[in-house]
Amino acid sequence: MMENQYCYKYPRPALTTDQVIFGFGEGELRVLLIRRGNEPFKGKWALPGGFMDMDEDAETCARRELEEETGLKVVNFEQLYAFSDVDRDPRYRVVSIAYYALVRWEDCKVKAGDDADRAQWFPLSGIPPLAFDHRRILQMAADRLKLKARYRPIGIDLLPPEFKMADLRHLYESVLQCTLDRDNFRRKMVGTGLLVDAEQENRAKNGRKVRYYRFDRVKYRYFTEKGFYLKWE
Repeated sequence: MMENQYCYKYPRPALTTDQVIFGFGEGELRVLLIRRGNEPFKGKWALPGGFMDMDEDAETCARRELEEETGLKVVNFEQLYAFSDVDRDPRYRVVSIAYYALVRWEDCKVKAGDDADRAQWFPLSGIPPLAFDHRRILQMAADRLKLKARYRPIGIDLLPPEFKMADLRHLYESVLQCTLDRDNFRRKMVGTGLLVDAEQENRAKNGRKVRYYRFDRVKYRYFTEKGFYLKWE
């Protein structure tokens, strides 16, 4: 190994990744946060993330840091943005590449590890003060998901395999931050051809049948690639 292999004539910023993990549970969009066990911002809530190793790319770093700090293994990340404000980290010059992912909240068993002393889901409507510029990162991810819901299907990674139409509508209301007309929503979703009747059928307390749906995976894949436009409001 060459002496001073990692020494350079000019200063170099450090590189990190931060991960915004969205889930949907109890009728609300939720995000996974960790409580920092080390300075800076010890005891503050933050997004999972950390420094990139010399032998890994950014997405590998994102997966590793998420698993180390929360116990979650996420396969499909989408890159969000590179955050490079000069003073975003009080220690030194740090640039962060942010990612976001959608997961089934009820399937995720989180456990804090590494330099996180706690990992917990928070409803998007009740986020505590966050360390660094993580509030800005989270807001950008929520805005990206809101935009995506207008031209791509989003439910398959967030809902259980079989779900009620009301569950799907509540998901879209939580993402879009608005109230949607029940009948209009049903008509538009059925009209896409994305939904098929599930075999499951339960009865409500008043004796009426409750219909369950699932996504047609072929059409879901098609619209994920080709897109559509649905004006919800």
